[in-house]
This record gives sequence, C-alpha cells and structure tokens, in this order.
Amino acid sequence: QVQLVESGGGLVQPGGSLRLSCAASGSIFRIYAMGWYRQAPGKPRELVARIPSGGITNYADSVKGRFTISRDDAKNTVYLQMNSLKPEDTAIYYCNADLRTTVTGDLVIYWGQGTQVSVSS
Repeated sequence: QVQLVESGGGLVQPGGSLRLSCAASGSIFRIYAMGWYRQAPGKPRELVARIPSGGITNYADSVKGRFTISRDDAKNTVYLQMNSLKPEDTAIYYCNADLRTTVTGDLVIYWGQGTQVSVSS
C-alpha cells in the first residue's frame, strides 16, 4: 500500500556532509509528521529529527546545529542534511511517516528500509 524509500547514505570522512532523502509513495491520503531515526550496532534506535506538518521541528541534542530536517509535501519527501559529520554518527538511518491511507483511513506509522551512513577516515 505505502512505501518509504531512503537514499543518499554512504561513506564520508569526518567533517563531511551527506543529504538523505526519503520518498513516500502509494495509497496516501495525508502525511502528518515525518522523521529520521538511527540505529548504531548494539544500540537501540533513537530519534534524530522530526518534522510535523506545519509545526516545530525537533532534534536530538547530539545533532543540533549540524543536521537539518526538511520536507517537500508536493513530493511526499523528507530530507536530512547532515553536516560536520562525526564517527559517532555512523548508523543505519531510517525514515518514518505518520500518515493516513486512502484504503482504510487509519493513522499508521510507516518505516523505510534504512540506509547506511558511515563516517570514517
């Protein structure tokens, strides 16, 4: 019914930048909040940034001032611009979206499959 597909991950040196994208497609009626989470090996998944529909964005303290989340509602896409990357940012990054489908109308949280971000010299 609904798919979220991330792109833009990769290997970058410390201090470098990457831009992640996540496009939602399928039987979408309306998307509310969208967000980015990450999971490093041996650690639980954690919130990186979240952007509601027309609301205030919020960020994890560890990425404030370095990462910027944005969205293009016309494209059902959320972005994460990551600057000044550090080795501790290495993780699998997942996007998610709170949305209603055209099929059931229920509010459901969908997740992407994840994209690897590795920061290393």
